[in-house]
Amino acid sequence: MILPDRVRERAERLTEALPAYVYDLAALDRHAAAVRRALGDTELYYAVKANPDPALLRTLAPYADGFEVSSIGEVRHLRSVLPDARLALGGPGKTDAELALDVHRVHVESPGELRRLIGMDAPADVLLRVNLAVPVEGASLAMGGGATPFGMDPAGVRECLGLLPASTRVRLRGVHAHLASGLRAPELLGLAETVLAFARELAAGEVDVGGGMAVSYHEPERLFDWETYGRGLARLRAPGETLRVEPGRALTAYCGWYLTRVIDVKRVHGEVFAVVTGGTHHLRTPAAKGHDQPLAVLPTGRAGTGTTGEPVTVVGQLCTPKDVFAREIPLSVNVGDIVAFGLAGAYAWTISHHDFLMHPRPGFHYLT
Repeated sequence: MILPDRVRERAERLTEALPAYVYDLAALDRHAAAVRRALGDTELYYAVKANPDPALLRTLAPYADGFEVSSIGEVRHLRSVLPDARLALGGPGKTDAELALDVHRVHVESPGELRRLIGMDAPADVLLRVNLAVPVEGASLAMGGGATPFGMDPAGVRECLGLLPASTRVRLRGVHAHLASGLRAPELLGLAETVLAFARELAAGEVDVGGGMAVSYHEPERLFDWETYGRGLARLRAPGETLRVEPGRALTAYCGWYLTRVIDVKRVHGEVFAVVTGGTHHLRTPAAKGHDQPLAVLPTGRAGTGTTGEPVTVVGQLCTPKDVFAREIPLSVNVGDIVAFGLAGAYAWTISHHDFLMHPRPGFHYLT
């Protein structure tokens, strides 16, 4: 993976202070601005679960119509960072305390959840989360398309429609759907068309088609086609409809780098392993998804203490064979080299098991 010059310069200055995260806020700003232009009149809500770092949230704020949150903790966090931001509350297991929060939209997941919300007798604007039986082939994760804990099938939606007239304070605003993740623009547009057709049967004025934009860890230079997606959504939207998307990973993944340093290079039963500071307790993504994390090596170490051009498995410091960043990648690497893992700006630090073995936490650094 190609390491930007400004990230390389910061990495070389941090050699003795690794592991560390580096977030390129200027790059994030440029990327978010381009996405905003491509989406046109389609509303953009950032999925906070991807990365709630305050500096990233502030960078995204000028380009986001709102933020999708999934817990009382995320709501409180957003209120502390961006007090005036519009929030949409999602998630399949909302507590009564979460349903009582003052947010812009609540994504209702079930008739039971709606009954609890109506019983609170507090004002709420809701979208009904639908789970339609549609194909989601090629998705890295499927939240819909069949029996999952997320959203409602059409029978559940009809049950909710029967409950709503009993309340004058809970107002139906539209439909929400997040059926799958890891899809390209044509596949997502196909899902959006299906969701819109269903929403129009309900005369829903707002339709949130969720996120799920593909990020390729195998080909990190292959970006999601926001231009095609934006044009396609514009064609699909009917006059008077509000159309909304909720990207997370596809917005912030590219701005983040996790920097480590090689402690040891060893050969075991004929295979070469590079052991680095830190591990998947800081960056869980490769272990969770079973992929090789894109990386670049900075030759800052001692020549002759490693290997040149052989397949190398890069591992961390944890006492588990699952602590693997990348397997059998052809590398030239020596003890003391810096290894920079890219696409670390989403689903990285905050989904990781930080306290396992109680290693020191990484530093966080920002390029503006």
